[in-house]
Amino acid sequence: MTAAERLSRTAVVVLAVAAGAAIANDYALQPAVGAIAVSMDATTARIAQAVAAAFAGYLAGLVLLVPLADRVSARTLLSAQLAALAGCLALAAASSTPAMLTVALVLVGAATTVAAQSSAIVGRLAPENRGAQLGTVSAGISAGLLLSRFVGGTLSDLVGWRGALLCLAVLLVACAALVVAVVPRSSPRAPTPYLAALLGLPRLLRQHAMLRRATATGMLWFFSFNLVWVALAVELAEPPFSLSPSAIGLYGLVGALGLVVTRVAGQLADRFGSARVIATSLAVAAASALLLTLTLGQPVPTALALATFDAGCFAAQVANQSRVVALDPARSGSLNAAYLTLYYAAGAVGAGIAGTIVTAGGWPAATLTAAVATAGGSLLSRASRR
Repeated sequence: MTAAERLSRTAVVVLAVAAGAAIANDYALQPAVGAIAVSMDATTARIAQAVAAAFAGYLAGLVLLVPLADRVSARTLLSAQLAALAGCLALAAASSTPAMLTVALVLVGAATTVAAQSSAIVGRLAPENRGAQLGTVSAGISAGLLLSRFVGGTLSDLVGWRGALLCLAVLLVACAALVVAVVPRSSPRAPTPYLAALLGLPRLLRQHAMLRRATATGMLWFFSFNLVWVALAVELAEPPFSLSPSAIGLYGLVGALGLVVTRVAGQLADRFGSARVIATSLAVAAASALLLTLTLGQPVPTALALATFDAGCFAAQVANQSRVVALDPARSGSLNAAYLTLYYAAGAVGAGIAGTIVTAGGWPAATLTAAVATAGGSLLSRASRR
């Protein structure tokens, strides 16, 4: 890597914004499922399946597109994929049937892997203070995750769900222009051909014990994160709470603490090592999940517990990705693909079983499950440190 290829602070911030704007599209339509069902004369369950198709697309994108970060210039790859994502959103906005919407949202999900590619690119092109720079990108991704439902629901109320998708498409075109303006050209030299890299993703897990431990840790926290947030939405939508989607979405704003913590976590990982930061952060998340067992129905204590839970999870993610890309910065895209594919699959499982757990065992069953999983991640990280 030459000096001209190194990312400036401005470029890292632009990548963080682009990553957050991209990942938000996996979640932005969730509050509008009912409105979409009415407009298409379909059942809510059918539209919910269509919206969930974005997650399937994201998993495919992690495997097929993230390794391109090791092979294509960062400026070219990210600007092209952001523009493609905007086009896919326009296609979704034009959909007239659930089947068309499903196909469009699979493509949307695949293109949102800009978020994962941005982390891989920063890991390779910002070697100094890598943890802190990854923390900046993770803050952008966290903002996209936390604000997506609130922004998507608000835009859907104001301009309809089709208009909301077009507004998000315009934002992505602007992000593509910023990437072209500030991200330097680079000439990545991947050690293996693209197809060999795809076939070699399982081999990376076999070769690197640290990658296996980091992946297991990430799977545990992301499973817990999705479990808690989906279970919260299910529980608050039912009596005796019966909150509206907008009111439920407001709880997502309390996760803003996680945006502050991600930057600090990256700096601490650079200074004290990733394993220590991960173990401590996930211990905080486990304690917060236990506290959530008792606070539901009390908005302020619940918001505070959610804030510390999110902060612990996102801080662990920053430190975890820092140690993943540090294994071999030249192959950061492939390493990220191997890590994030399993990580995201675990998150999908957490979201998928949340409703069943709440129905069968109530809110405490969900929070206690999350507490056990995050505590397990903390113990695993302590073991890897030793």
